[in-house]
Amino acid sequence: MMRWVMAALLAAAVPAAVMPAWAQAPLEVREIGSLHVGGRIATLSGLPQQEMSFSAGAPPVMLDPNGEFQVEQMYAQYVKLANPRARFPLLLWHGGGLTGVTWETTPDGRPGWQMFFLRAGHDVYVSDAMERGRSGWARFPEILPGQPVFRTLGEGWGLFRLGEANGWNRDPARRVAHAESRFPIAAWDQFMKQGVPRWATTDRQIQAAYDAYVQAVCPCVVVVHSQGGNFGFNAVLNAPDRIRALIAVEPSGAPGEAAEAARVKGVPHLVVWGDYVAQHPFWGRVRQNIERWQARIREAGGVADTLDLPAEGVRGNSHMLMMDTNSDEIAARVQGWMAAKGLMR
Repeated sequence: MMRWVMAALLAAAVPAAVMPAWAQAPLEVREIGSLHVGGRIATLSGLPQQEMSFSAGAPPVMLDPNGEFQVEQMYAQYVKLANPRARFPLLLWHGGGLTGVTWETTPDGRPGWQMFFLRAGHDVYVSDAMERGRSGWARFPEILPGQPVFRTLGEGWGLFRLGEANGWNRDPARRVAHAESRFPIAAWDQFMKQGVPRWATTDRQIQAAYDAYVQAVCPCVVVVHSQGGNFGFNAVLNAPDRIRALIAVEPSGAPGEAAEAARVKGVPHLVVWGDYVAQHPFWGRVRQNIERWQARIREAGGVADTLDLPAEGVRGNSHMLMMDTNSDEIAARVQGWMAAKGLMR
């Protein structure tokens, strides 16, 4: 195991041209597939019928919106290796207003963390949370309460810490980013094509779907990002026997005071932070909440480590660490942590 730990740790500092053999060899894949988990049957009644045509030139039909519907399910795709070196599959959970695309390919076209961790020897699952992407969403407000929220092109510029909020401009030539920003700035508009509607009223349903996912797939290791963080923390609380480790990449929420940290003391946690957190009031408050939860885990006798990239001399990372130009370097540090925790063969 020590040789694997050293290889993973060295990967953080070695150029791609001289990366370990596992980082360059062709993948030997045993199976690619997908699954849907969770959900329920909902019944609608009393809604008016509507005449409509579904294709140009087709005769109109009467659409009846009443009946039974499958809702609140969740989709995941998996890639299983012929000879995985990881002891457990790795589940990648995305953040708010996004889908599993977060992990697949960076906006400027480089392989994403899905490929990195496949090459590192993990079976990898990439999911779309309930209401997103291929999980689909249900009629609102009859089934999903409230209405969807849409992110503007410029909102994430400050929120994701590419630069100051007023640094975004519709004209790419006039956008102002942080001087050391690691995000591929020229690919911002390409990144925003990944955005999808989200709800601010469906945490209960999303959590239920993630919990069903854990029961269907795990034991496993879970990597969460942003909004996915709180779902990951709660998933460990709900099934500490099914999750072997949790890596939270800039999580945006933490369990409340009533949560029992002692329940998760046997599950090692790692929280990863990029740059400019202290300069952003929202993220500064978020980090305080996360650190309080980490402290409670440690007080209960558990492991709650932090990878603070700026503190280690790695500057300029945005909230979208897995898309930044040094994304593989960060993934290698995460891989080293997993290896040190005995999660590799």
